[in-house]
Amino acid sequence: MTDYAKLIPELPDWNNGKGIDVESWIDCTGTFQLAVGYSTLFWPRFVEFEGYVLREGFSIESLRGFQQQSSPSRRSVEAVINHLHIAAIHYHDLSHCTADHALYLGRVLREIYQAKLAWQFPARRFEVVFDESAREDVMAYEITFYQSDAA
Repeated sequence: MTDYAKLIPELPDWNNGKGIDVESWIDCTGTFQLAVGYSTLFWPRFVEFEGYVLREGFSIESLRGFQQQSSPSRRSVEAVINHLHIAAIHYHDLSHCTADHALYLGRVLREIYQAKLAWQFPARRFEVVFDESAREDVMAYEITFYQSDAA
């Protein structure tokens, strides 16, 4: 069971110290603009481009740059283009991102990516990678994916 008060320390302070649940906290502090923005992370859009499966909005220039490296595989190109640093979700708030935050969000995103890729591309197989090893630098926590049948 997730200890949301550990991840969101202000929860117990609400209601004159009686606390508040996560959904009520979102109701009180969230915005529709943030909800729309988060939807792009928590139900990402994937596109097929020249045999690659990539997160929507990828840079063709970056793709071409990685393709020009010595002997790149589709797998290696997809892995680098599709990676997301968990702490970069709120880069301006890096001082408040803990390893617990990065681990929680990385695990959730891994499940979402696995489900969405399987749903959107049922004939393909993917590896969704989130290394949970302890890190001093929270920017080191990242998630990526690539087609597992890619050479």
